[in-house]
Amino acid sequence: MKVLILCTGNSCRSQMAHGFLQSFDSELEVFSAGTKPAEKVNLLAVKAMQENGIDISRHTPHNVEEYLNEPWDYVITVCGGANESCPAFDGKVKHRIHIGFDDPSDAIGSEECVMAEFRRVRDEIKAKFEQFYNDSLK
Repeated sequence: MKVLILCTGNSCRSQMAHGFLQSFDSELEVFSAGTKPAEKVNLLAVKAMQENGIDISRHTPHNVEEYLNEPWDYVITVCGGANESCPAFDGKVKHRIHIGFDDPSDAIGSEECVMAEFRRVRDEIKAKFEQFYNDSLK
């Protein structure tokens, strides 16, 4: 099973979803990319995932264009921007779905408040991707 998770920057939500989905089943081929990829994965996303025992510190943002000609079982968008601007895939895509989340990097306030937002979004991603895995991939 081959899954591509898309976001705009590929620095937070898609990287966390990638980490969780891979942790549920190491046999899955999981990739993530962005329509406008950031230079690096957000360090607060890395920290939030480490709190759940998942290391995404070696992940790097990729451009969705790298994957357009490949076949996919699932292409999943996790933000509205990527959902609206998702390019046409020349490869075969069996299922294209949207599972949206707030962008924790938009949070403002104290470090504690911002980290709380990363944790909230992380927990939502875990719950929704665990449900997706159990309902569609198991």
